[in-house]
Amino acid sequence: MTADTDLVVVGSGFGGSLLAMIARRIGLRVLLLERGRHPRFAIGESASPLAGIILEQLSAAYGLPALRTLASYGPWQRAHPEIGCGLKRGFTFFAHEAGRPYRAAADRSNQLLVEANPNDEVADTHWLRSDVDHFLVREAVRHGAEYLDGVRIEEAEWPSGSVVLRGDREGRPLSVSARLVVDATGPRGFLSRALGLENRRAEGPGTQALYSHFVDVARCSEMPEYAAEGRPPYPLDDAALHHVFDGGWVWVLRFGSGVVSAGAAVEDRVASELRLQDGAAAWARLLGRLPSVAAQFARARSIRAFTVVPRVAFRARAAAGDGWALLPSAAAFADPMFSAGIPLTLLGIERLGRALAGWAGDAGASGGRAGLPPAGWLDDYGRATLAEADQTATFLAGCYAAFPRFPVLAAYSMFYFTAASHGELARRLAAPRSCGFLGVEDRALSSALGELSPARPGVASHAGTYARAVAAAVEPWNVAGLCDAAKRNWYAVDDGDTIRAAHRLALTPAEAAERLARHRLTASL
Repeated sequence: MTADTDLVVVGSGFGGSLLAMIARRIGLRVLLLERGRHPRFAIGESASPLAGIILEQLSAAYGLPALRTLASYGPWQRAHPEIGCGLKRGFTFFAHEAGRPYRAAADRSNQLLVEANPNDEVADTHWLRSDVDHFLVREAVRHGAEYLDGVRIEEAEWPSGSVVLRGDREGRPLSVSARLVVDATGPRGFLSRALGLENRRAEGPGTQALYSHFVDVARCSEMPEYAAEGRPPYPLDDAALHHVFDGGWVWVLRFGSGVVSAGAAVEDRVASELRLQDGAAAWARLLGRLPSVAAQFARARSIRAFTVVPRVAFRARAAAGDGWALLPSAAAFADPMFSAGIPLTLLGIERLGRALAGWAGDAGASGGRAGLPPAGWLDDYGRATLAEADQTATFLAGCYAAFPRFPVLAAYSMFYFTAASHGELARRLAAPRSCGFLGVEDRALSSALGELSPARPGVASHAGTYARAVAAAVEPWNVAGLCDAAKRNWYAVDDGDTIRAAHRLALTPAEAAERLARHRLTASL
């Protein structure tokens, strides 16, 4: 089989299918290739407020109404109850010590709750990727993308004026000629191999991962050891739940069906001690170290084989070149902590969409098919993609260094929550000021994130002094009432915090109040 097209996207996870849809809507011919067949298991399941608003904006920009229905929990449940998802109201952290049961401290110093949205209607979601990816690839086909599954790509060449991919489909030769190829296959994908992109581990400790899907996992809200004084800002388990300990952390993500995605990311030294390659046996050994996590999983059973990832962190030396690009998920990955994967991929798709629109516009103006993109046209995309990846890796390395001292981790996490809340509100309220993902677009904030990293020797020697230093660094961007010691590590969404800090969005209090009220009304309809 031979094919000729403008754009070939390799990999039909959510990112590849979204990009294929966008390219079709701007007039490009698109071929979407997949090695496996849908529905199939995939990891990377927890979204964020930023992911939701980008989906809404992509929906509006390209006339893709299905995307808006996946942007928040309420619309998703009404429009697509058949697509598996979970309710995510915030980020929950509990600090554990090996061999000791967890007990909530009276001052809540061994937990952190950060609410991401004020109610279930506008809440974030966990994506059951087998369902979501299958739905989106069907949407891509509905919008005119040609789709082939069961494809193996064996080589890629860049002769003058085109990209040529060769491989096979179900044992029959396949040759594809295109003007541009985008790799959406994830870390260490086919383009990284074909182009010799010198894959290297991202900054931070070496980490490995182990995960599966489970049923009959208890809720922390029903376990007395997790109860603390006061009413939490949201149900503890309706969140991206993190159990952290010296050397790693365990995630627990709940879907509405009762299935739970759970796993652990651990430093190499812990992986060696647990013999992580043993899969289920290693999981049992990990639970043996964490009595209260073991209690949560006492009646649980896995419903699929455990997956072991012997090297989690990854970074390519480049994310784009003449005739090719890597989606952010194929360019770099540091760690699943803080649910950065989905929003980073969507930021990359947003940038690529703008670039593709310019390319398609040039082809339309010339009255012909899209030619080979000009040299260097994706340089800005590549730089931005790797800058965000490097910033994320720096931040997560600091988090791992802080795991043994939870008050330091809670303080350092304010870099993420400050930048995330500011970026999301800047988009929601059409504010003219933004610091970029994890502050990457503001030199002062970005520098402080590195300089105050707990991975630097001596930086966080005194937790109280350190927390004040972080609060001062993020203060110019803090629009969510973060870093307030009086809140004792529980941060609820409060529009009053944003209105009082409206100047940090380059808005007046009246403008912020009016736009917040309009957004709340629109979101409730």
